[in-house]
Amino acid sequence: MNRLILKYGFPITVIILAIFAGVVYQRLSRGWSDVVVLAVAAVIVWAVGAPAFILLWPRITVHGYKQAIVKHGLGGGPIPINTLYAVPTTASPAESGAGLMATGADDLLYVGGWINLRKGPRVLHVPEMAGRYYSVQLTDPSESANFAYVGVRTTGTAAGDFLLSGPGWKGTVPIGFSQISSPNNSVLVIGRVFVENDSDLSAAYALAQQIQLTPLNQ
Repeated sequence: MNRLILKYGFPITVIILAIFAGVVYQRLSRGWSDVVVLAVAAVIVWAVGAPAFILLWPRITVHGYKQAIVKHGLGGGPIPINTLYAVPTTASPAESGAGLMATGADDLLYVGGWINLRKGPRVLHVPEMAGRYYSVQLTDPSESANFAYVGVRTTGTAAGDFLLSGPGWKGTVPIGFSQISSPNNSVLVIGRVFVENDSDLSAAYALAQQIQLTPLNQ
């Protein structure tokens, strides 16, 4: 939906304005009183609709990501909740049939999944990246805001285990684990692993596959 809006935003706007102009013209033919009623209705719709759009659109967008990930996957079939899938090839939206995670970069492998923390924390494991750029972005779907990153710019490139806990969790963090507290029990995960060139693809993919989620007691 976002891509459609960005691609066809101008013609859609023109069509909407043309329809609105036609309605105004019809009202004018009936007299100014109808125009006043229409103007008042437009102001009310704008006053209510604009804040509602700003509040709800991020949630609708992230919910769309959840449905796309859980039901359709990222090219390898549906991705069960609390699991991660690594896309085996790079992609760009400029290509036909570009993947869901493609954002214009053709030198990244993407990892995606949806976490549910209601039944307890999950452990995010990342392998030794030996200086390679990677990041794991954790997003709160209720606010459509990123609340934490794991990766070269925040936690380095050494192997590590990160305990993802939901709001109100009071358990004990195992020794050697770093805790990341989520403001929501639902978490959207988007990971990225740098691919230097075609010959580096298999090595990068092997590392991307090692970014995994497991239950705390496993």
